Amino acid sequence: MVRLILASQSPARTKLLAEAGIRHSILVSDVNEDAVQASYGVTDPHDTALLLARAKAEAVAALPEAEGALVLGCDSVFEFDGEAHGKPYTAEIARERMLRMSGNTGVLHTGHWLVDCRDTHPDGDGEGTGTGTGATLGTVASAEVSFLEMDPAEIDAYIATGEPLHCAGSFTIDGLGGAFIRKVDGDPHTVVGLSVSTLRSLLAAANVRITDLWRG
Repeated sequence: MVRLILASQSPARTKLLAEAGIRHSILVSDVNEDAVQASYGVTDPHDTALLLARAKAEAVAALPEAEGALVLGCDSVFEFDGEAHGKPYTAEIARERMLRMSGNTGVLHTGHWLVDCRDTHPDGDGEGTGTGTGATLGTVASAEVSFLEMDPAEIDAYIATGEPLHCAGSFTIDGLGGAFIRKVDGDPHTVVGLSVSTLRSLLAAANVRITDLWRG
């Protein structure tokens, strides 16, 4: 049976996979995102999303628990006015960003990186499957997000819930923040943080059908 490990602690990502009927387990990496970005000097939001997704996937793939599995790392970065917006963490930063985003449009980039940790050759005793490809590859899925006008009271009420503080771009589409989104041009799953159709393409490169991961 093919095993998929999600290298992310995001409840939204694991919920999305579960609702898509995809079997998976979770193994969180200890990647220091700031250190990774500093070491590579990446400033472009698109490339940053892919870099961090790769770092997370490769960190988990190196763990003994990942042996024989496929590991998926994801990371999302919101691009607005040419700036990269990760998680705001504080109410002050979230408020400043949301006031600027009100009535405007940005792009949510979600990087995906897949590492095939399965055996590439049967063991000498014939017990290995040899079904692995050794693949390590990724891509970025992007979607344009247009926001409705938000008044300061609405923004303060939203921030008070705590939801936007730990989300790239200070908003969600699958939670309370969905009330402020006018439209999405692109795969809506990308805005949640994991494009299932992109995952399907990456799996195909590792000779795995997404249907092989469907529950039951």
